[in-house]
Amino acid sequence: MPFFLIAIDGPAASGKSSVSRRLAARLNCACVNSGSLYRAATWGVLQAGVDPADPEAVATAVSALRLDSETVDGSLQIRVNGLDPEAYLRDPAVAASVSKVSSVPAVREILTGILRSLGSSSSLIMEGRDIGTVVFPATPFKFYIDASESVRLQRRHAQGEADSLVSRDRQDSTRRTAPLRIAEDAKVIDSTHLGLDEVVSQVVDHLRHQGLSVPE
Repeated sequence: MPFFLIAIDGPAASGKSSVSRRLAARLNCACVNSGSLYRAATWGVLQAGVDPADPEAVATAVSALRLDSETVDGSLQIRVNGLDPEAYLRDPAVAASVSKVSSVPAVREILTGILRSLGSSSSLIMEGRDIGTVVFPATPFKFYIDASESVRLQRRHAQGEADSLVSRDRQDSTRRTAPLRIAEDAKVIDSTHLGLDEVVSQVVDHLRHQGLSVPE
């Protein structure tokens, strides 16, 4: 199978993570959740005692972090100053601050560079909020997974997370740098009334239509 990059964007709890993991298993390629990198950077900012609401201080803090990222056994592995932040990425403090940290242009520039490097030598599926518009705008394989706000709230609560989707949607969609938006050439799938298998089936059908070979 030729080298490929698949971008899957969408708001929180739209189902894009589950779709990405299922598709990656089918295509036998790595699956990268870009949000994990932003959460890791946010954790690093908080560990440094920096106020997430201070853009200049955040930019300075993130530029000073040693962020090491690689795909291991098909998943993204991150180290922040040599430490594994995985256990802390869903902490309430991180969830409450990640949109503020992510909105800082210098932070997005640094992390976008890291994300692009992950897709420079091997096929992968990357999910996030600006993958098809900013990180890999040249890839022909772009999807935007959406769902109604009420359904996304139900999914979030079922996951045991309490971050405010309304607030995150507003912050992610209105930030000046790399806002959450639909790429003009993305395939949009509304998962509100669809099961995971149905969404994956639509993604696979579209990829095949674009000429990508997807195993049964």
